[in-house]
Amino acid sequence: MKFENYTIKDIAKALNLSTSTISRALRDSYEISPETKKVVLEYAEKINYRANPIARSLKERRSHSIGIIVSEIANNFFSQVINGVESIAYDKDFQIIISQTHESSERERLNVEYMTSRSIDGLLIALSSETEDISYLHKLKDRGFPIVFFDRIPQQFDTYKVIVNNQQGAYDATQHLIKQGKHRIAHLTSSKSLSITKDRLDGYKKALMANHIEFDPRLVKYCQYGGLHLDEIQKSIEELVQVDFDAIFISGDKLTTGYLHIVQGSNFKLQEVAIAGFTNSNVVDLFTSKVTAIRQPAFEMGKIATELLIKLIEAKHPITEFETQILPTELIKND
Repeated sequence: MKFENYTIKDIAKALNLSTSTISRALRDSYEISPETKKVVLEYAEKINYRANPIARSLKERRSHSIGIIVSEIANNFFSQVINGVESIAYDKDFQIIISQTHESSERERLNVEYMTSRSIDGLLIALSSETEDISYLHKLKDRGFPIVFFDRIPQQFDTYKVIVNNQQGAYDATQHLIKQGKHRIAHLTSSKSLSITKDRLDGYKKALMANHIEFDPRLVKYCQYGGLHLDEIQKSIEELVQVDFDAIFISGDKLTTGYLHIVQGSNFKLQEVAIAGFTNSNVVDLFTSKVTAIRQPAFEMGKIATELLIKLIEAKHPITEFETQILPTELIKND
């Protein structure tokens, strides 16, 4: 049996009112009396009336939908960001469409093309680890399409951006390890092209410098896909063992949990190596190795990014001045 949704015309015919009166009553317009609104809303509830989003989008020239692109939904950090996005979007009557890149720049571009072809009103995006060319995003912005970046951001792009204080978080983590008497501190990090990689490496270096510890590039290992594949972490650990280290600062959620997973079943004597890492996952508490965690306000980041995107979408005049909002991190000791 074919599903049929009731329309405003059906309600108007049943109540012997005009379609404009029904429409205004459903929108709680001041032009309609409380008595008429009551009759219309009760009947709409009775027949389980739901507004037609396609008709609405054609009329308003907006889809009331937002796209969000992340590397992996299973990543605790990104799932918490998405929760923050939803908390604002649904309250503002926007639906969200979620897509993941699995750190592929090609998949990222295809996801953006698909979403924009479905007439989303705006886009929230954290760049993939492979992404270097964002000319296609510049073209979208030049056409007036609203874009807000979060977490992984480009430098040369005039729009709102929301990040955490990555450099300070990395500094705090490294400083904590140094206070524990560690001096051979390794750094396991993501793709060199990512903004978070550069900022967290800078924070790590500054902590070493502040304590008169010479920076050793052999102790820094890059994982192109940010721990998405365990073999890249395994290779990095094997290389670090050859140069000797007594502590490690890890710059990402998947890298931290991946490192712990490998160490748990490793033949290397790594259980005694002190660990500090960016992670929003409570899973790290289940491992034998204790982790000092750098927590990011992921939920808050999602909320703020969504508020800024909706501001762009609903602006009556083009916005030309933008800011990058920087949120603080929190050091959670687990000595």
